[in-house]
Order: sequence, then C-alpha cells, then structure tokens
Amino acid sequence: MQAAPVRATAVRAATVRATAIPSFGTALRAVESLLLSGGQRTARRNAWNSVLEDRRRAKDRIETERALRQSVAGRP
Repeated sequence: MQAAPVRATAVRAATVRATAIPSFGTALRAVESLLLSGGQRTARRNAWNSVLEDRRRAKDRIETERALRQSVAGRP
C-alpha cells in the first residue's frame, strides 16, 4: 500500500498566512476616522474616556460605602 501523493494545494495551504479579524472597536474607529474630522474624533474619544472614568469612580465609591457599612455594623 502506497501513501497518497501530496497535492500542490496542500503545500500552498500551509503557506497561507492567517489575518486577524479586527475587533468591533477597531472597525468602529476605522469608520469613525473616515466620517469625522480629527477634532471631532478626539472629542468623542475624550468623552468616552470620561464616561469610563466616571464609571470606575462610581464603582470605587460603592465598594468603599460597603466596606464602611460592614466595619460599622461589625462594631459592638
């Protein structure tokens, strides 16, 4: 019994490089860069960063309030 011959397509398939599929955020930034001028793009990015920072501060505040309540409740 002989092994099957190697086909040229199998050899080519090994040399094909995989390209990464861009994330949704990357694709959105690409569309944004086409549609908006530089100043608007920067303003939107700054606004979004502010939203994320506000959410982080709110989360920290809630965790601090919980810790304080637990420490006060644990005292006799």
